[in-house]
Amino acid sequence: MAYKIALFGGTGKVGRHIASRALENGYQVRMLVRNPERVTLKDDRIEIVEGNLHNLEDIRTLLKDCQIVINTFGQPLKEKAIYSSVTENILGIMADLQIDRYIGVTGGSLTIDGDKKSISNKVGAKVFKIFFPTMMLDKKKEWQILNHNKRIKWTLIRLPFIVDGAEIGVIKENLTDMPGTKITNRDIATFIINQIENLKYVHKAPFISN
Repeated sequence: MAYKIALFGGTGKVGRHIASRALENGYQVRMLVRNPERVTLKDDRIEIVEGNLHNLEDIRTLLKDCQIVINTFGQPLKEKAIYSSVTENILGIMADLQIDRYIGVTGGSLTIDGDKKSISNKVGAKVFKIFFPTMMLDKKKEWQILNHNKRIKWTLIRLPFIVDGAEIGVIKENLTDMPGTKITNRDIATFIINQIENLKYVHKAPFISN
């Protein structure tokens, strides 16, 4: 089916590859961008909504008539983390518009009930908690908001270090521990687009890596 995808973070390291991979798969794409000049992928099938994540009406404009929401929004580490509030706003508007598929990303340092992280991954998560305490608290809050939402078919993908490079084509998946230390942005894009039709990870937060 030719779904229309609402994309947050479409000009970012991963988002720009999600847009091109979506088009290759026959989907339509509409992305929210603060500055349309930052959109490097020029294609008539990409609809641009100029606006920002702080504005509920901009989010509503983006989501209207879409069936899938992909959120790869990222922000500089030193900024006040707004991941949880942005996700909460998106989910609220999705409910209003009766959109039920949400795919988001977060860091592999997020630890949730049921994880069985290796010693090195536990240490890595602790380091993040020490150096970026407010961001990690906000990421945990984002997880809790999703985890309490049973109406929307959400998937939250936990990522290792992201590298800019050619697609490797081999993606390891694990529900309880990070299977590797890095992944290419193109492999992430492929994995995310595959989740549109594959509901294996609905209401789950898989780790992926190369």
